[in-house]
Amino acid sequence: MSLRIIFMGTPDYATPTLEALQAAGHEIVAAYSQPPRPAGRRGLEVLPSPVHLTAERLGIPVFTPKSLRSEDEQAAFRALGADAAVVVAYGLILPKPILDAPRLGAWNGHASLLPRWRGAAPIQRAIMAGDTETGVMIMKMDIGLDTGPVALTEKTAISETVTAGELHDRLSALTAKLMVEAMARLERGDLPVTPQSEEGVTYAAKIAKAETRIDFHRPAAEVRDHVRGLAPLPGAWFELESHGRPERVKLLAAGVEAAPSVAPPGTVLDDRLLIACGENAVRLLALQKAGGKPLPAEEFLRGTQVAPGSVIG
Repeated sequence: MSLRIIFMGTPDYATPTLEALQAAGHEIVAAYSQPPRPAGRRGLEVLPSPVHLTAERLGIPVFTPKSLRSEDEQAAFRALGADAAVVVAYGLILPKPILDAPRLGAWNGHASLLPRWRGAAPIQRAIMAGDTETGVMIMKMDIGLDTGPVALTEKTAISETVTAGELHDRLSALTAKLMVEAMARLERGDLPVTPQSEEGVTYAAKIAKAETRIDFHRPAAEVRDHVRGLAPLPGAWFELESHGRPERVKLLAAGVEAAPSVAPPGTVLDDRLLIACGENAVRLLALQKAGGKPLPAEEFLRGTQVAPGSVIG
């Protein structure tokens, strides 16, 4: 026995779930993904999404509508005769006719402990907020933003050093494992759901460009969490003076230390990139110039002078 599943996802986060569902013996009747988009530094090449490419490799028909609101798209979706839809980081709103079309409903793998961090960027927001725990939830979808009842949950710790990239990979694998379990139980008729709590709701808005710049006026622990929550992409950054003009530098890792002296935020406190913050200081550990490769601080300093007493920011 197996389910007829429509898979809906776009980024590489979702591909392990698609692969795992097919490996578990389910019939993936179609994959829905966002349309191919310009890529590369100049945006001259139009590339299909990771889910699109994975589905093609697995021999699964792919559909890439810009919207699912039209009656024609909804009729085409219904005509697939799916038992269930599985949604992982798809990125498009699913109207009620789409949610209602599969016989057993639409099920979402969400990378947070709902109702905390509903929305688009739960992994980054959890780290940036200093959360010590997150996880994956399998939720039956309704018309709200990640408001549906929850079927399965698995938690995982967030250490003080883990980056968004590392947590992304861990939660991606966890989503695949948990969704396979959910679909097996759904097929057996053994997947009860529990309504989400009305308390503790937070929203994980998309990361805006304006908030990627580092503010050294914040406490050092918040600066560290901001940096690792944006690493490796899009990357938190600061500016330093280079040859008489400001140069943008990404900071990919930082540690918290006590400040040896009182100084304005952004002041370089020693010759190994200890930077004063609003409270304590951060040690810059891994950096990347525009067009360059990520470097440990020691290597970065071999090619760039950052004098103690100067100010970055």
